[in-house]
Amino acid sequence: MSTEKIYSVIGIGIGPFNLGLAALMEPVDELSSLFFDQSASFDWHPGLMLNNANLQVPFLGDLVTMADPTSKYTFLNFIKETGRLYKFYIRENFFIFRREYNEYCKWVVSKLNNLKFSHKVVSLDYADGLYKVIVMNTETCITSTYYAKKIVLGTGTSPYVPDFIEKQELPNVIHASKYLYAKSRIQNNNSVTIIGSGQSAAEVFKDLLPETENGLKLKWFTRSSHFFPLDNKSKLTLELTSPEYVDHFHSLTYEKRKQLLARQHGLYKGIDQELINEIFDSLYEMSLENKSLNVELRSNLRLTAVNEDSDGSYQMDFIHTELEKPYQDESDCIILATGYTYKEPEIIKGIENKINRLENGLFNVNRNYTIDKDGNEIFVQNAELHTHGLSTPDLGMGPYRNSCIINQIADREVYKVEKRIAFQEFGVMKSTDSSGTKAMELINESLDIEALIKTN
Repeated sequence: MSTEKIYSVIGIGIGPFNLGLAALMEPVDELSSLFFDQSASFDWHPGLMLNNANLQVPFLGDLVTMADPTSKYTFLNFIKETGRLYKFYIRENFFIFRREYNEYCKWVVSKLNNLKFSHKVVSLDYADGLYKVIVMNTETCITSTYYAKKIVLGTGTSPYVPDFIEKQELPNVIHASKYLYAKSRIQNNNSVTIIGSGQSAAEVFKDLLPETENGLKLKWFTRSSHFFPLDNKSKLTLELTSPEYVDHFHSLTYEKRKQLLARQHGLYKGIDQELINEIFDSLYEMSLENKSLNVELRSNLRLTAVNEDSDGSYQMDFIHTELEKPYQDESDCIILATGYTYKEPEIIKGIENKINRLENGLFNVNRNYTIDKDGNEIFVQNAELHTHGLSTPDLGMGPYRNSCIINQIADREVYKVEKRIAFQEFGVMKSTDSSGTKAMELINESLDIEALIKTN
């Protein structure tokens, strides 16, 4: 081991969050870093890279800007280098295309030398104060060993498929994440049913809608009470992604956090309102020429079973959540726009004794984004929804989390972390001065984020 380089941090997985971390760590001289991903290259949700699909956060929520606007890895620098800055200026739109964001991320990848694609982490162990990371080059099948003082798990989320479907081989039941790969096959069916009510479901529905004029029967079912808009335009609501709200949310009991998340779906799982309106306008325009549309939309339907019939079509069983009655339907093809869920990487079994967990087995993620029992070695990205709330998957909050991680690893303020950004108070206030002075403090949150990160 004496001949091996010891890195300050090794990152596992290279999605937008760990890519942003790699970009922000690159200019920090005292920190050495290396990031691995088993994929051959960076490609963000290619199966849903539909034309005209917009990113749901403003362009300022890129990989680095909210941590360091002067960074050479900003989106603005990307479009300047690629000759599109004035075109972007004239466009006057804060929201960029999703494929443009993907191009930007690939551009950042091309600028960094601390990334290794086609490298799969196959083993993770801890001994003598260091993490031992064994990595296999998927192109050569050669394994190498690396050592690090800290680890950042950024393996991301995986497409969610209900258990009763995952256990079967149903070739024409497709998760939305693979939509574009299967689009030509999907269009050849007589009927297609989309399950889900989020942005992906709406984008797929809009993309297939013109095919209904060629005879396709298109259905869109959701268990939600309605096809609800994403509440990302209300400015006071957006303060729920603030560091102060993360402090407040983290201070609550697990059960209370779970209840809150169930009520906050519209804040991070809804549909862009402009897209909803576009879909309605398209349906209205089509109805002017056709009295009967080949379209069916239903809410309050929870899918409970899918079975393949002898002719290759699928029988779908539902429960109407309000009427509490069964409902059945059939379809030649089913598209599951059922979202994504975090799955722990198998490799963490090698360091299980280091990990702090809740009673239900989930990571007990500290406020500073660590999951190890010492609270300063194993960091996670986008695995803390149950402890930190709806800011977890938010791309715009990625630079904030990465600033906190880097400051902790460097043991100094490399990147300035805002201590307060919201106008709202999220905790209960009480007087702390018995003499009657109006001095106040928050009961369940600390506004000194820097002190909180160092002590938790």
